[in-house]
Amino acid sequence: MITLTGAARLTELMLALALLQQSLEHLRGLRDERMLFAARIALCLLVLAGVARPWPLVGMAGLSLLILQRFQGPYNGGSDRMGLLVLWSLALAELMPSRPLQELFFGYLGAQLMLSYFVSGAVKVVNPDWRSGRALSDVFRFSAYPVSEGLRAWAQRPRVLLVMSWAVMAFELAFPLTLLWRPALIAGLVVAATFHLANACLFGLNRFFWTWLCAYPAILWLQGRVVGA
Repeated sequence: MITLTGAARLTELMLALALLQQSLEHLRGLRDERMLFAARIALCLLVLAGVARPWPLVGMAGLSLLILQRFQGPYNGGSDRMGLLVLWSLALAELMPSRPLQELFFGYLGAQLMLSYFVSGAVKVVNPDWRSGRALSDVFRFSAYPVSEGLRAWAQRPRVLLVMSWAVMAFELAFPLTLLWRPALIAGLVVAATFHLANACLFGLNRFFWTWLCAYPAILWLQGRVVGA
């Protein structure tokens, strides 16, 4: 079973690498933008090196407020929100003076990851466009991302998209059940990661892949802590 310390450290490393990659994109922006993200790069490197823990992580959390102000909110939507959730859960967990409070904040991250899949499925299943496969058809037909014509042609396969729609909804709704058994959780996370990777390759949603993976150690730890490996 993964320990709290090991899971938190793995999450820190993964998050620092993800935010480091994202920050490099901003070094050619405006001056104030460059300064904010250059500072975040420096803090990410300190987190990776394990220097002066937990203060570089706390510094990244504080800096995230300035970045939110600069862009008037999480400008990359869901991936930025998940990144903030991971960052603040980690920072607060490391600042807590007692083990139970550390477990509370880190466990909260794992619980939110589980809910992110379940709630997504619940929202889809009450939408008639998702139940009919039309919503997924529209994703392929009207995607704003530069995808190939071959990929857009999937919009002309309604039966396949109907099956795919229900497969996605069924997986997301059933995801909480994977917490009952460690092998099922690992298999569920592999499927979810493959789904995120497909979205990254097909539609360019690469930030979702890296950010959601950062929270995987938290749910693995939570499952072991609550249910047992």
